[in-house]
Amino acid sequence: MSETPAGVQVLGGAVERGDEILTKEALEFVAGLQRAFGARRDELLARRKERRAEATAKGRLDFLEETRHIREGDWQVAAPPADIADRRVEITGPTDRKMAINALNSGARVWLADLEDANTPHWRNVVSGQVNLYDLVRKQIELTTPEGKHYKLRDDVKHAVPLVRPRGWHFDEKHILVDGKPVVAAFVDFGLHFFHNAKELISRGSGPYFYLPKMESHLEARLWNDVFTHAQQELGVQHGSVRATVLIETYPAAFEMEEILYELRDHSAGLNAGRWDYLFSVIKTFRDSDKYILPDRNSVTMTAPFMRAYTELLVRTCHKRGAFAIGGMAAFIPTKDESNAAAMDKVHADKKREAGDGFDGSWVAHPGLVPICFEEFDAVLGDKPNQIDRTRDEVSVTADQLLSVADTPGEKTIEGLRAAVDVGVRYIVSWLGGNGAAAIHNLMEDAATAEISRSQIWQWLHNNVVLAGGEQVTADLVREVLADTEKQLRAEHGFPVDNLGRAVELFEQVAVADEFVDFLTLPAYEEID
Repeated sequence: MSETPAGVQVLGGAVERGDEILTKEALEFVAGLQRAFGARRDELLARRKERRAEATAKGRLDFLEETRHIREGDWQVAAPPADIADRRVEITGPTDRKMAINALNSGARVWLADLEDANTPHWRNVVSGQVNLYDLVRKQIELTTPEGKHYKLRDDVKHAVPLVRPRGWHFDEKHILVDGKPVVAAFVDFGLHFFHNAKELISRGSGPYFYLPKMESHLEARLWNDVFTHAQQELGVQHGSVRATVLIETYPAAFEMEEILYELRDHSAGLNAGRWDYLFSVIKTFRDSDKYILPDRNSVTMTAPFMRAYTELLVRTCHKRGAFAIGGMAAFIPTKDESNAAAMDKVHADKKREAGDGFDGSWVAHPGLVPICFEEFDAVLGDKPNQIDRTRDEVSVTADQLLSVADTPGEKTIEGLRAAVDVGVRYIVSWLGGNGAAAIHNLMEDAATAEISRSQIWQWLHNNVVLAGGEQVTADLVREVLADTEKQLRAEHGFPVDNLGRAVELFEQVAVADEFVDFLTLPAYEEID
């Protein structure tokens, strides 16, 4: 590896072509971000804990009185760049080489290149993901598998535009130390991509575009905006070249959508309705309250009143300010069995609802769903690139509507508990093995899936929930279901059992322990290289 700058230590091992990414200049740039903004990140994480304590004491969240002038002000975000003016279909996935090629070839307009929830942050994945981004930006990405199958970019389709999702503010990268401390992972993921590719992207008529996850407040958006301004100045890149779409996937952020857009207004590319993480955050925020207890995960649909309020407010907020509103994930994986038709009907209905509600585009997890998403958005958009001009003035959403979790139909069942344990353990096994995008029961799952599963069990357990069949959720019941699940998975043909014992232990730790762990990926990260 090349020489490292003063105060920077790289503790990770050698990764193929890693020396092209971890250059002295690139590491200096990342270290500059850490030194300029690391302390502010730490303060914002401490503020999260204070705000949750306040919400717990009040039993509710609300719109901020101190930012009312922003919500009532007359302002717009910057107009979208030409190459992402039409985002009607977006495909998501980790930055491994095969996925990157397939995503760019998929026909989707945008690829969410995921360094976050669909990616296990093994050191090898962190660095090789950047190698792949470097190559795909320059259209030089190819792959020949050990079986001899060759993948390359097609020249007969318009390639999806990459939007890179760095890790959330809560994560540190343990393999790079700056002045003796682990660097904020978001600075690694954003910084390396921006340093190597921003000017190249701009020269090709595009730009450095991002998805920003897990944000909880407009002050966290302000930090990102200051990072973007700093990065552009450092490299002599025009202000406003960076564009970012913020995932509204935490409960507190739903009450600060306008303020988040305002903070990023020069760099905004809209908001996204990150539905799975949103459910996790609802549970996490009010985990001690019996007023916010959700039924079985699979019975919580986007038509639940509190979810409907959230998506309606998101579209209204975005279009009022000239910003994109991007819909949620269709996670189905097309199959050849008889269940496929019903699954595809659900995807059609979901995308039809989103297009009808005014969303400008939506997510799919598999290339096979791209045509379905196109069909439903084409029917509404026609030749228009988006429907930002549809301002949904008739929508008015109150804090109480966003908080109406108790009105969600559905039961809490032993089957729901078993399903949560099953999918949670399966996902953690995959994550520990290095694959953060796991195909489970014909769905493409990422870390949000396991987070909902374990947080829901924690909530049921610590609120003494009695299930529909009469059983009370106890630690013994959860451990019994875990033991049954482990036994079944060990007997399941072809299931990789190498990490199963560790996955079961980890799941128990984050689902049963008295102290709620903020993100299961943090203790899981300690288990990997």
